[in-house]
Amino acid sequence: MAEFGMYHALGQGENIDPNDPHRRTQPAAPQFQPPVAPNPYQPQASSPYGAPTPPAQQPYYGTPSPAGVPPPPQLPGYGAPPAGEPGYFQGQQSPADDGGLAAQMGGMSLGPDAGHGAARRKKKDRHAYHQVEAVGSSQPFNGIPPAGTPATAFLNAEPSAAGARYGGSQFPAPVSPGFNPVPASPAEFAARGGGFGDATASATMVSSGGQDRVSPDEMPSVPLSRDSVQQYFLTNVYPTFERLVPPPATTSFVAFDQGNSSPKFARLSLTNIPATAEGLKSTALPLGLVLQPLAPLQAGELPIPVLDFGDAGPPRCHRCRAYINPFMIFRSGGNKFVCNLCNYANDTPPEYFCATSPQGVRVDRDQRPELMRGTVEFVVPKEYWTREPVGLRYVFVIDVTQESFNKGYLEAFCEGILRALYAPEDDEEKDENGEVKRRIPAGAKVGFVTYDKEVHFYNVSPSLEQAQMMIMPDIEDPFVPLSEGLFVDPYESKTVITSLLTRLPQMFSDIKNPEPALLSTLNAVVGALEKTGGKIFCSLAALPTWGPGRLFMRDDGKHPNGEPDKKLFSTEHPAWRKLAEKLVSIGAGVDFFMASPSGGYLDIATVGYVSATTGGETFFYPNFIAGRDNTKLSLEIKHAVTRETGYQALMKVRCSNGLQVSAYHGNFIQHTFGADLEIGVIDADKALGVTFGYDGKLDSKLDAHFQAALLYTTASGQRRVRCLNVIAGVSEQAKDSIKFIDQDAVYTILAKEASTKLATTSSSLKDVRASLTEKTIDVLAMYRKNFLAQAHPPGQLVMPERLKEFAMYMLGMIKSRAFKGGNETSDRRVHEMRMIRSMGCLELSLYLYPRMIPIHNLAPEDGFPDPATGHLKMPPSTRTTFSRVEPGGVYIVDNGQQLLIWFHAQTSPNLIEDLFGPGMDELRKLDAYTSQLPVLETHLNAQVRNILEWLRGMRGSKGLTVQLARQGLDGAEYEFARLLVEDRNNEAQGYVDWLVAVHRGVQLEVSKGTRLK
Repeated sequence: MAEFGMYHALGQGENIDPNDPHRRTQPAAPQFQPPVAPNPYQPQASSPYGAPTPPAQQPYYGTPSPAGVPPPPQLPGYGAPPAGEPGYFQGQQSPADDGGLAAQMGGMSLGPDAGHGAARRKKKDRHAYHQVEAVGSSQPFNGIPPAGTPATAFLNAEPSAAGARYGGSQFPAPVSPGFNPVPASPAEFAARGGGFGDATASATMVSSGGQDRVSPDEMPSVPLSRDSVQQYFLTNVYPTFERLVPPPATTSFVAFDQGNSSPKFARLSLTNIPATAEGLKSTALPLGLVLQPLAPLQAGELPIPVLDFGDAGPPRCHRCRAYINPFMIFRSGGNKFVCNLCNYANDTPPEYFCATSPQGVRVDRDQRPELMRGTVEFVVPKEYWTREPVGLRYVFVIDVTQESFNKGYLEAFCEGILRALYAPEDDEEKDENGEVKRRIPAGAKVGFVTYDKEVHFYNVSPSLEQAQMMIMPDIEDPFVPLSEGLFVDPYESKTVITSLLTRLPQMFSDIKNPEPALLSTLNAVVGALEKTGGKIFCSLAALPTWGPGRLFMRDDGKHPNGEPDKKLFSTEHPAWRKLAEKLVSIGAGVDFFMASPSGGYLDIATVGYVSATTGGETFFYPNFIAGRDNTKLSLEIKHAVTRETGYQALMKVRCSNGLQVSAYHGNFIQHTFGADLEIGVIDADKALGVTFGYDGKLDSKLDAHFQAALLYTTASGQRRVRCLNVIAGVSEQAKDSIKFIDQDAVYTILAKEASTKLATTSSSLKDVRASLTEKTIDVLAMYRKNFLAQAHPPGQLVMPERLKEFAMYMLGMIKSRAFKGGNETSDRRVHEMRMIRSMGCLELSLYLYPRMIPIHNLAPEDGFPDPATGHLKMPPSTRTTFSRVEPGGVYIVDNGQQLLIWFHAQTSPNLIEDLFGPGMDELRKLDAYTSQLPVLETHLNAQVRNILEWLRGMRGSKGLTVQLARQGLDGAEYEFARLLVEDRNNEAQGYVDWLVAVHRGVQLEVSKGTRLK
């Protein structure tokens, strides 16, 4: 029987009660698995639709398993697996039996990776009220139960079997009520289930040269790792301080802020840091922080507290200027506070003074959110202002050229703006006073500009009957012809604005100017925003070839070496660079909505440079078709307008003594290294990467602290600082840090570094792909070389427990449009390269490894709320490989950017009819431009619509619409094949071959250290 220490949620124990990290559990009882319902969509012999029968009578996916075929495995919960299946993957053998498996799979087997038993020294009592210990780490144990163990009659009673909930009973129900435990001695209690230092973890091993092919089923599974963890967080909150390793980024969870910032705002690549640079080097991992400062909250999470300290401003350290936070310690009866970053003892401001208890805790601590919460906002006084803050100015800049009108893009964009600003009449949300709920905050104003060869401003003052158009023909020296009426409250001028946007397509139907003068238009808008700053939403449907800053066809699609010239990835045009810097300096940014109706070249490298530098975003529609893409465009305009947005922002990241910031990755301007990051606009979907280096040795008796401060103006016109505080343990032994790796943060940092490298250095695409491969090999080789407590055969690839899926994500990165080999338009490459630099962990995780959900074999309860938890019961995802696709199957594939529904050619007519309505019993009858499912009363239709709604809430900035990919009928089938990242495609290997290649590199590195780099 395998050691149960292998199933600890942090990699060294079992399932943990979220309220007490020191408790240990036995494996959970097997969960009840309802019988699989018969598939109503399997064509019967007497089917009236005459559906074709697959060759060789292959069973459809979802039909009851034929004799001899095992039923689908049930997913393990978060932590302990079902009894009798000790491995991380279904059907996995225990390490004791791995000999046969190794022979069978050509060397693939299972075994413990490390038995880290070294005891970690107890830190001095220096932890600002919170007690920071590595969760489940090796610590001295004297036979007394750890603090927080329930006072049960018997010490060895199972304290956390049912998993206590926040606000629930302190005494959870026992696993087996009939069991009467025997009293245990303290020594027996201390010895139960092995020592706290046991860190044995299942490791996957692959042979590089076996005669048999490695079984893909034994590979670490990304869908399984996502789904199993999700089950746990449906009924548990994530306490940010007690469980230092956060759940996977794609998990929907409710975070309980205990003074350490939620992983939704900040993720650290290692939540336990080696004390020295050599220790970090021995792991080959980056030490970095992924920051998404305005990330949206989930239902059930407490809102971010907004604190106003008046003219004095928030208390700060006099030496390093860090803001007050939960980890600052008060001394001398409350007269001094010691900075947790630089250890300087500051005098407490008189207005902030409060007496402390004998333990050194402020008496009013519980009433002070800044001393209790990891993420807070401070309203700041006038010395933090550069000018009087006002509500955000939204400017909609609309392309009215011939191409935009002909393809229906102009009409779609105007309609999208209307939907973003105003809810439909029958769908208006009301606030508690019965007034219509505003889509944009009070104090914010909107303005409208259109352009072709000339620039047109509109006076939309509420006193007018209809909008007045002012034409500015002088595009060489643009100016703003309006002083009043350009910016208005959208709800006061609703009639005028609605009339204007409805009439615009007709107004320009006869004026056919094919060439847009984009740079002059943006310069004119800069003049309008110069005093206030703001946000520009600009549409573009043709290459801007008119006026100053005109662009030319740089990419003709002919690349002699197969890969485009590096010059196509950046802009050398000084006027566009100057515009970007000007926008940031006035506190403004741009979101571009760029459509290429005929697949033409738009020079996103130059135009998109403006949005990338100012902190905006580019939404790109490479083959815009009005009927199909209108809904997506509309959703994305609405999201861009209504998401939380700040402007005129500055950002600073501070860290503990002994560490220093080594690089930033993201969308911003930094004039000199060490200066604050200047960001024109920042919104809820934007993330930055920060990497750190050592400038000394860290003290392992103390913790490492990080604080990110974002000074910005809210859309309602208030100047604030948002503070994110992150804490990490420090270990003398780097092997302790291996148990505390956040996989999502690691590959996000590496992806942002690769994107920055491609954009700012002379490295080619081939160099970047090679460096990503080398990094993957380095991480696994260093783990094998430095952290294995026992020898493994050289023919086995050993993966750390916390990085089991790391190699798959790195392969996904090499296959992404940004970095892949082969032919790809420079527009799409540059667009996705910049997107990687600005996206958060959730969006990037889906982008690198899409979700694939079969919908032809849904259980009757899938896609409906679970009566026990109230959460939607999601069907399990499957691995993205064609080997998992069944005849007659229908699959949803979602990579966070687009969602495809793929239909096998032999899909049952009953299923198609249930999904799309009566009469739709053949794939050929479906509309290829379908963008959303019809609302029907069939069970399947309701299930799939509910699943799509759930997926809508688990993605970044891109709108969720459906695109059909019917086998043998739609071109989108090629995109479906591209998203199957475990297969051989995108000019790169399949998952199995990739792991074998990585293993060869690891072998060379470990045995000789002679790998060519």
